[in-house]
Parts: sequence; structure tokens; C-alpha cells
Amino acid sequence: MDNMQAAWPQEDQARELKLEFSATGSEYFRIWIVNLLLSIVTLGIYSAWAKVRSNQYFYSSTRLDGSSFEYHGNPKAILKGRILALILVGGYNLAFKISPLLGLAMMVALAIVMPVLVWRSMQFKLYNTSYRGIRFGFDGDKRSAYIHYLWLPLLVSLSLGLALPFVHQRVKRFQHSEARFGSTKFSFDASVGSFYRQYLIFFVFAFIGAIVFGIAGGLLGSAFGSVLPFDARAAIPLMAVGFVYLWLFSIWPLFQTRLQNLIWNHTQLGQHGFRSELAWGRLTFIYLTNLLGVIFTLGLFIPFAKVRALKYRLESASLLAAGSLDDFIAGVQQDVDSTGEGVADIIDLDLAL
Repeated sequence: MDNMQAAWPQEDQARELKLEFSATGSEYFRIWIVNLLLSIVTLGIYSAWAKVRSNQYFYSSTRLDGSSFEYHGNPKAILKGRILALILVGGYNLAFKISPLLGLAMMVALAIVMPVLVWRSMQFKLYNTSYRGIRFGFDGDKRSAYIHYLWLPLLVSLSLGLALPFVHQRVKRFQHSEARFGSTKFSFDASVGSFYRQYLIFFVFAFIGAIVFGIAGGLLGSAFGSVLPFDARAAIPLMAVGFVYLWLFSIWPLFQTRLQNLIWNHTQLGQHGFRSELAWGRLTFIYLTNLLGVIFTLGLFIPFAKVRALKYRLESASLLAAGSLDDFIAGVQQDVDSTGEGVADIIDLDLAL
């Protein structure tokens, strides 16, 4: 314990620098609606430029110690990656329609190539992000990508899910410890046991709450079934299932907040530490009101919802600076491509959590 405490900058010696996010829903709405219309008119071709415009807006709106981040992604490179990704995903879907055997072969082929695509996506995302003129980078190699994105996920299946917290910890350790800012490496020291605790807490809350709310929903369905505009016999299971889904929707942010806090509170950049203070109640409120806003505005609230959620998540994080942020040295330029970035967008990979 003493060694662990010594490895971290003491709070009274470190400056806490909060992330600031100045984007607004109204500003992003104008970007979003133009991106949407142009993407529709161009049959999706403009979506690569739309992504770059959105990222440049969000990055420039994120400030740390008076300086903002920058995004340097090339829309033409992203478009090429998306075209290749669509060919891969489209070929996968078409193969199953032609023959189950061909579909299985395509599944194996995708499983073999996917770790490389995820690895390339991480390189692309980090290299095209900069702060104070210095770019981020990712040093993980292809062999490690196969271990963390092919063999370890197979372990989850073979263990019937019991190894999921272990695999999650190993993947986050790979992502964070192989990332760097300039020539300064990140590090990650959260234990496997801490991940199992977070999964166990979520499972216990979800399981007990599902039972309680399922019973409550069933009782309400039984009591008020006669006044509902559908078959009273269907009221009990419908109300029970509805209450369970409502509980699971509200409990999911608990898992997200505890995981983000765990991951970033155990991440360092050289001698600098991080702190994340997401709160379950606040995030649940944001998600719930965002959902209602999107429903009642028929989707027009989507840009406002994205800004609200992103603002809270970013401004709940801070850097514990143990020295000057001007001492970083630029790293060696990487050779990166955007093929993996296209796949990450299409299958909605979240590499941040």
C-alpha cells in the first residue's frame, strides 16, 4: 500500500486542472443538421466530412489549462476506410444469404482481420488528436492486438462470461499503457479484482432490482388491468417487463460511472494523475431527460442530448498535474491508416470506456 501511494502524485502537491467543455446544443445543432442533410443528399459520402467537422468542433471546445485539443483527421482517408468497412460488413451479410458454410467462412475471416482493424482505429484516433501542438500516439503492436481482441474474447465465451471482468481489465490496460502523449507514456494499474467488484455490484443491483420492480409491476398490472385499453390478462406481464426495463435503464449509468471512475482514477500520464468523479444520479437524470427530449422532438433533440452527456462526462474529469504541462516532448510520427476507423464507426465500437 505504501508503494502504491508513493507512485501517485499527492493531492496537496498536484494542481487539479479540470476539463472545460464550451460546446452548446444550439451551435452543434447547426453543424449536425447540415451534416445530416448533406449526408442524405450525397448518399452517405459526406458522412466522412461530417465526422471531421463534428470532431473538430468538439475537440476545439474541450480545454485543459487554457488550451484546447485539436482533431486532424483526413475526411478522404476516413471515407476510404468506410468504403472498405462497408465491403467487409456487406460481404459478411451477403455470405450468409448465399450459404451458411460461406457465411461461417466469412465470420472466421472477419474474426481474423478485426483485431488489426481495431488496432488501426486506435492508432488513427490518437495520432489525429493533439494538445498544444503535440500529438498523441499508440505503440501497441499487432501481436498484442490479436491477444486482446481475438484470444481474450474467446476466453469470455469459453468461460460462459465469467472471464469478462478479467478480459475487460486486460483490454483497458493494453489501451491505456500503450498510449502516449508525445514521447510520454500513459500507465494503468487498476487490478483485475477491482473490475470484478464493479461487475458484481452491477449484477447484484440489477438482479435484486429486477425482482423487486418486476413484482411491483405485476401487482400494479393486476390491480389496474381492468382499466387498461388492452386485454387485462396481458397487463401483469407487460407491466412487470416494463418496470424491469425501466430499472435496467436507470441502473446502467451506475455501471458506466463506476467503470469510468475506476479506469481514469488508475491512469497516469508520466508523473501526472487523473481523477474522474461521475455521479450515478446525475448521469441517470441526463440520460432519462435526453431520451424524453429525443422522443418528444422526433429526434431533433439529438445534438442537444449529445452535448449535455458529453459535457457532464468531460467536466467530471480532471488532470492532477504534478509539474508543468509544457515539459512534454513530441514523439516519433506513426504510420497510420483509417481502415479500422471506418469499421469502428460502422459497428459502433466504443473504445473509450
